[in-house]
Amino acid sequence: MRALVTGGGGFLGQYLVEQLLSAGHEVRVFSRGAYPELTRLGATVVQGDLRNAPAVSDACATIEAVFHTAAIPGIWGSWQTYHDINTVGTQNVIDACRRHRVPRLIHTSSPSVVFDGSDHIDANESLPYPTKWLCHYPHSKALAEQFVLAANSDDLKTVSLRPHLIWGKRDNHLIPRLLQKARSGRLRIVGNGENQVSMINVENAAAAHVQAERELRGSAKCQGKAYFINEEERVNLWNWINEILGRAKIAPITKQISATSAYRIGAALETIWKVLPGEPPMTRFVASQLATSHVYRIQNAINDFGFHPIISVEDGMQKMQTDFKF
Repeated sequence: MRALVTGGGGFLGQYLVEQLLSAGHEVRVFSRGAYPELTRLGATVVQGDLRNAPAVSDACATIEAVFHTAAIPGIWGSWQTYHDINTVGTQNVIDACRRHRVPRLIHTSSPSVVFDGSDHIDANESLPYPTKWLCHYPHSKALAEQFVLAANSDDLKTVSLRPHLIWGKRDNHLIPRLLQKARSGRLRIVGNGENQVSMINVENAAAAHVQAERELRGSAKCQGKAYFINEEERVNLWNWINEILGRAKIAPITKQISATSAYRIGAALETIWKVLPGEPPMTRFVASQLATSHVYRIQNAINDFGFHPIISVEDGMQKMQTDFKF
């Protein structure tokens, strides 16, 4: 198979590229960077921007499956930037797939597209999209996901995956920031500390994309649908964080702040940071995320495309511990 991975130089994207190559597929990467390490592995790297429709179209030529992982994440920035990259960029990918008759599109979404500020416990894909948004990222990704699902047809089979809390070896975002804040003493338990979350190791998240694409080839079971992707085992968020800190020989978090106070502080900082560079240390979205439960059922993914992990949580922890030299 000739596969294209947008954002193949990213955390999830690199694992996906590696798994596709190891399965014998021909892989092309569309990414803003050069990533010589992927070239050495055997992938063809094409540099480009999702906002450049002709470049996206060229990257999709002769491709049989597009894995669209590229996006701009984060909690702060202009609506135009998030919309242009995450929403319009995804439409550019869809248009390119249609133009070049690409038969399959596997889209990386996020559970945040249905986050409404309340607890999600044993939730499934029947959750509706919210009508109000605390952050541009989930809003732009929700619009993108809807485009992908609406584009599903006999000529272009689409599926959208929502991996939750991706972690693991080579993480350059979540874990490094967590360790940095903990070492500086700026980390607080938000809320009562009892909230539970689903999570997924990055290798299992990549495997889910491969498994979904395989199902799309010969079945209509997962066509035009969105799926939560995570480990079956839920964890207490703060116990999990403290486990990581313990492995890194950092003192556990014990100080707390109420969810209401964190939300109010986030609202105030958002106002102040409208005229300051960088991003505020707390926002309403972050406060809400840290104080609520996010537990999702994956039975639909198991039933429809045989989703199953390829690495255990403990093995993933051991790999990450070695990688970060805890």
